[in-house]
Amino acid sequence: IQVKWSLFSPWPLFRSGARSEADGGKKGGIQMDVDKFMDWVMTKNPGEKEFHQAVREVAESVQPVLAKNPQYEKFKILERMVEPERQIMFRVPWMDDNGDIQVNRGFRIEFNSAIGPYKGGLRFHPSVYIGIIKFLGFEQIFKNSLTGLPIGGGKGGSDFDPKGKSDNEVMRFTQSFMSELFRHIGPNTDVPAGDIGVGGREIGFMFGQYKKLKNSYDSVLTGKGINWGGSLVRPEATGYGAVYFADEMLKTRGDSFEGKTVVVSGSGNVAQYAVQKVNQLGGKCVTLSDSGGYIYDPDGITGEKWEFVMDLKNNRRGRISEYAEKFGCEYFPGERPWGVKCDVALPCATQNEISLEEAKTLVANGCFAVSEGANMPTVPAGVDYFVEKKILFGPAKAANAGGVATSALEMAQNHVGIPWSFEKVDEELHQIMINIHKNSWDAAKKYGHEGNLVVGANIAGFLKVADSMIDQGLV
Repeated sequence: IQVKWSLFSPWPLFRSGARSEADGGKKGGIQMDVDKFMDWVMTKNPGEKEFHQAVREVAESVQPVLAKNPQYEKFKILERMVEPERQIMFRVPWMDDNGDIQVNRGFRIEFNSAIGPYKGGLRFHPSVYIGIIKFLGFEQIFKNSLTGLPIGGGKGGSDFDPKGKSDNEVMRFTQSFMSELFRHIGPNTDVPAGDIGVGGREIGFMFGQYKKLKNSYDSVLTGKGINWGGSLVRPEATGYGAVYFADEMLKTRGDSFEGKTVVVSGSGNVAQYAVQKVNQLGGKCVTLSDSGGYIYDPDGITGEKWEFVMDLKNNRRGRISEYAEKFGCEYFPGERPWGVKCDVALPCATQNEISLEEAKTLVANGCFAVSEGANMPTVPAGVDYFVEKKILFGPAKAANAGGVATSALEMAQNHVGIPWSFEKVDEELHQIMINIHKNSWDAAKKYGHEGNLVVGANIAGFLKVADSMIDQGLV
């Protein structure tokens, strides 16, 4: 009997009797047909290129695990993982300052709750569509698993652009957005946070609207203000975490940040605090960027200069070119900073911001460590090149996990009603990042890919979720 593969039945995506390094070359192992699997994913999710990219990386990475553990194929774990538990899309009407009605789309993808309530940020940016949210939500499953904390994977957002909007316009939009989202979230169901375009202002407006609609002071959002349930270190967490992870990678070669030149992209929350932590560890950050271009300051972004960036971006919401004007350094409009010579690169802006050519340029200019502060900032070919060249490479789902880890710590403080000191939260965050690096390193080594933290992070994140899904049955 000939069984044909179809959109509705991914069988047979696996083949028995395949030989692989992971199963010792012995027959009887299970090996996944990644191309056939991706054909199935792309047919079901057409046009969602970022989601396809994220899924392929995981599917390729976990092949050694599938070869050794046939129960994952039996229970169709990967096929179930790539299908969100719930997808929500809704209309967001709001009125601008001219009295005109505007209409945006809102999204929330509740991807996987096997190890805890859905957890993941909200992104407000014109580029947002369902494929971006699904890529981010899928990545969040593994990132959250790596933290060791009881949080599942989710993500949300809107194609609304907060740039150039007044505070009143942002308030009206976020209140309309939360007027639908509140039906789907809760402290033990789904706990959103911030992401690109969503900072303390937006979280505050949304929390106020949620509280009014529910008549309940729930710990339903993280990234809240310190005066009303927020956690110290939460603003710093993603940037700090990416640097802590990079520091662990450097230690594997007996090295540190002391005296290192560091190139940073972005100039928002993640980049700002990555710069601060690098400065504290003895390194020197020489670039920052935004959508208009990048600045290059060979003397380092420290002291008064760093404080200027904080005010520029968080209060005045200006362009990074103003830094160059004030401090007399070079500004490169329309360019990214990956041509600058450095020892360490910290991409902290957005997805796919390092192309293959830029990855080659970084390596040629002496860069030997890359820690991803943004979500999936390096294109797949660039990742492959870094791995091939034995660059210390921290993939986003590991290096970028500090933000969601501290969000979970904020949830813990809310549940017990006791705030922690800055030092305690920072210590917890640092230890979580050390653990993520160790678990990713150990998983890569166990499955025959020593030093490859891309494979290691995917495997370590996958195993916890996969085993939990099996324990909980077919749900």
